[in-house]
Amino acid sequence: MHQDPSDSPVDSPAPAHSTTTVERGSFCLARCACGWSGPARRARDRARADAREHLGMPERDG
Repeated sequence: MHQDPSDSPVDSPAPAHSTTTVERGSFCLARCACGWSGPARRARDRARADAREHLGMPERDG
């Protein structure tokens, strides 16, 4: 039996990556629209760096 390619399920593209930081008490963590979540950090700058790493962006100096 031959399957028509038009009957094949369509793979939905991966969700877009859009990161943000979230405050939880004295901790901050990065989150993405794709479902990814970074570790809780005490430093906001480190949470932002986690988000940049997730997006594949290079680290910023200073």
